Amino acid sequence: MEYETVVIGAGAAGMMCAAHAGGRVLVVDHAKAPGEKIRISGGGRCNFTNMYCDAGAFLSENPHFAKSALARYTQWDFVALVDQHGIPWHEKTLGQLFCDTSAKDIIAMLRKLMQAAGVDLRLQTGVQRLEKTPDGFKATLSDGTSVRAANVVIATGGKSIPKMGASGYAYDIARQFDLRVTDTAPALVPFTFSDKRFADISGVSCPARVTAQGPAFDEALLFTHRGLSGPAALQASSYWSPGETIRVHLAPDTDVAAILKTKRRTDGKKAITTELAHHLPARLVDHLSARIDLSGRLGDLSDARIATICDRLSGWDLSPTDTEGYRTAEVTRGGIATDTLDAKTMMARAVPGLFFVGEAVDVTGWLGGYNFQWAWSSAMATARHLSA
Repeated sequence: MEYETVVIGAGAAGMMCAAHAGGRVLVVDHAKAPGEKIRISGGGRCNFTNMYCDAGAFLSENPHFAKSALARYTQWDFVALVDQHGIPWHEKTLGQLFCDTSAKDIIAMLRKLMQAAGVDLRLQTGVQRLEKTPDGFKATLSDGTSVRAANVVIATGGKSIPKMGASGYAYDIARQFDLRVTDTAPALVPFTFSDKRFADISGVSCPARVTAQGPAFDEALLFTHRGLSGPAALQASSYWSPGETIRVHLAPDTDVAAILKTKRRTDGKKAITTELAHHLPARLVDHLSARIDLSGRLGDLSDARIATICDRLSGWDLSPTDTEGYRTAEVTRGGIATDTLDAKTMMARAVPGLFFVGEAVDVTGWLGGYNFQWAWSSAMATARHLSA
């Protein structure tokens, strides 16, 4: 069987690339259906991009690598494609765009694009062996079929959510062809604490600012039986390594000191905990009482004690034991080293015709549609090169 291009992986990046690559294209995937991670994303609504997407929202050894692909196929290009296919969408928060109806609309759109382009899709099919030939590549499929192609696109993602079929296949192929792979780790993943210190407030959520060796993220923080979750914690996890601390700033948009000083004069008989429970969940205030002296009445507060309370609320340093790992991680941090790839085409510099797109590459986005946009943009960088 002869093709111009074989795409391994029928996820977001693989289908997007296949639909626009031109020529005779084969997509293979071991799953029963294409786009399984798309289907479960965004609570089943698919947070397909972000209005504010730019290279500053991505982690990589080379923070400039993503700029080329993101600039040449932007979030607005993908929104235009979604609009063209009549898929209704809305902004949820912080520029996050979701389907109104179902993530399946995005999958259906990509399948329709592939069908229109004459792409062959073979599901429940793996690639047992990939070899370089003088004129391209030879792929031996799991059913014993041999396929030859001038180009191969690896779009198998990272290790996150193995129950969906994720594996380190892309990294294995990279190493087979002597391409460097950076250290990988779970990202956008909840933190765990071995002492289960938040079990008593499991389910409590509140606005917070969370920092871990990187930017500060102001979003919701969720306390769980195992540790910390919610958008703020997930964002910070991408910048965290085992052994490091994270800093939590509770009620970041509230001037707690000013409120306590005012209430000290106007409502001095009220308990300190009662007032704080107006600005933080009551169960969280009770939990904090074990680490901060919150006893007594507002009228008894000195300026020094108010400063101490506020310092503890704004600088809560915690040392997670670990994260929940790839089992629940939304993405994988790290991957195919960017210095081995051409930023304009995503082709391996040392292996002409071999491309890596999407999550497999050492480009990891923030929570909120950024990783999908990287999938669309990197896929289009390759597709446009192949169709030129």
